[in-house]
Amino acid sequence: MDNLEKVLEAMRNAGKPLTAGEVTELTGLDRKEVDKAFKELKKQEKIVSPIRCKWEPKE
Repeated sequence: MDNLEKVLEAMRNAGKPLTAGEVTELTGLDRKEVDKAFKELKKQEKIVSPIRCKWEPKE
């Protein structure tokens, strides 16, 4: 499972919008890796931000 999948999986399992810091804690990934994954997921339009600085999967 690559980092994008790990981040998306953690976000789906949480069931609420998460910050990058919360995703870092849930996945055990380095913060830089989470930031890269967020950037790519935003580019692919797979995550949305319902609340400032928090993200959730686009369903």
